[in-house]
Order: sequence, then C-alpha cells, then structure tokens
Amino acid sequence: MFEKQRPLGTGFTAASTTDDVLKGIDLTGKHAIVTGGTAGLGLETARALSNAGATVTVGARNPDRAPVLPGVEVVRLDLLDPASIDAFAERHLTAGRPLDILVNNAGIGSDKLELDPRGYEKVFATNHLGHFQLTKALLPALPGARVVTLTSGGHRLSDIRWDDLHFATGYDAGASYGQAKTANILFTIELERRYAATGLHAYAVHPGIAVATTLARGADGMFPPEALKAMGLIDEAGEPIIDPDTERKTPAQAASTVVFAATSPLLDDIGGIYLKNNDISPVDATPFDGTIGTAPLTDVAPHALDPESARRLWELSERLIGA
Repeated sequence: MFEKQRPLGTGFTAASTTDDVLKGIDLTGKHAIVTGGTAGLGLETARALSNAGATVTVGARNPDRAPVLPGVEVVRLDLLDPASIDAFAERHLTAGRPLDILVNNAGIGSDKLELDPRGYEKVFATNHLGHFQLTKALLPALPGARVVTLTSGGHRLSDIRWDDLHFATGYDAGASYGQAKTANILFTIELERRYAATGLHAYAVHPGIAVATTLARGADGMFPPEALKAMGLIDEAGEPIIDPDTERKTPAQAASTVVFAATSPLLDDIGGIYLKNNDISPVDATPFDGTIGTAPLTDVAPHALDPESARRLWELSERLIGA
C-alpha cells in the first residue's frame, strides 16, 4: 500500500512559492472551489489559482470579511452546518458550472473539548466530516477533477480513535488535531479508490508550518504566543520565523504544495497520495511526539495509508452525516 509514496524529484523545494509552481500553467476556463479561502493558506491558494486564469469560488463562514480578489466569488459555507453544506453544493450543481479543482482547505484546532449540535467533536466535524459531506455532495461535478485536502504532519499524533471518536473519556488537543489530520489522509485514499475510474484524482497535502495563519493563532488558534515562542515559531516581537528548511514557511511557500497538487502535470496519472514540499512524501514509521525540532518529522505515517482504515472511516463518516 506504500508503492505510490515515492518522491518524484519534481525540481521544486520547500522554499518554492505558489507563483513558482504555477509558472507556465494556464488555468483559463477552469473553475476551482476553495474552502476557507478568506485568509491564510486558503486566501493565497485562491489568489494564485485566480492569477493563473481560473475562476474561483471561495466557501466561507463570514463572506463579508473576505478581501476582494479579481475572478474570485465568495459564498457562505459553514462546515459545521449540514444544511449550509448542502445549500452550497446545490448552488454549484444547479448552476451547471464545471468543477476542475476542489480544495478542502478550511480547518480549526482547539485547546478544549467543544461539541457541535450533533454531539460531534468540532475539530473532527469541521476538518473531516464537513469536507466529506461537501465532497460527496459535489461528486456529480467532480469526474475529471482534482480534490486536494489539507492535512498536516500532525497526523502522526493520532490514528482514528475508533472507540472514542468524540473524546468522551477526556480531551487531548494533540490527539484531536492528529485524528482529524489522519482522517483527511484516509479520506483521500478511499476517495481515489472509489472514483479514480471517473478521472477524479485525490491528494492530501501537508503544507508546512505557516504560523501567520488563524489556525496557529487567532480566533481559531490552537497555540498561545508563549507556546509558539517555545516551539521556535515566532520571535520575541511575535513575528513568524521563516525557515523553509525546517518547514517554517510564508503563506505563499506553504500554499505552493496545495496548488502543485491541484495543477501539476507531473501528477496527471497518480492520486491517492500524501504530498509535502511540492513532491510525494516517503513513508516513515518513526514514532513522533509532536516536538518541533530543527527538522520536524512530517513524512506520512503508515497508519494514515491503511486501506482498511480508509474504507472503515468512509463508512463511519457516511453514518455520521446520515448519508
């Protein structure tokens, strides 16, 4: 099950930007959807795809807060609200527009246990279940498309907690985030298996550590400034420390692997893979405790590639969303 997880030698690096990987790629006539595309990596992804010629629809909880970008439309989408997800998808399908790229970018982290109205843990419900429901609803428009789902090297913190998915026995922020990021990868594996015959290809992307985003800090942030300083991610003035060799990236560098997955001809015949630093990641089974050192371990872990787990999660997710 690991045979596809071998680097290609793309020529791009951890320091490459979205503009670097899109150089020479013309997306005129293509349409993309980017969730959470109003700030951080989603905003940079939407900007880059639009600049390459694509029309872009951004799904956002608060469309009125979105910056104005040429070629980009912002539509309300709340990934914790099943009715909002269905309405967003129905709007697209009714319009009859092509869909060439779906970027499942939006995400949250939390340092405390929070449940949605269904009783589902919010990090898992947002990062995985919301995107699962959205992708399934958009399937009629996805033959021939690329589906890119953002994950993280943080998937190494936890496999799926099959017996305690929603942390009834006690909350752990690292396990919560790790479980959701593992789910993003397993979803990618099973989406590829089920729909590659239609021309759809699916990719899970570790973008790197871009702390100038709301996921790391801000309204939905997981870490206070003191923790970010202790991890060597921000300086004393609170500014991000940029060092692509240790995965500390600008948004343009971090989003580059997202647009690489969405557009690169090097991936035309392959999907169901985990990418980092603009290439396919190797597999590494080394245990990882989440410590960020000089070179954080963000290669894909075996548990996130297990095909039986991928099938099991798909079936469980269908039950959870009532599909």
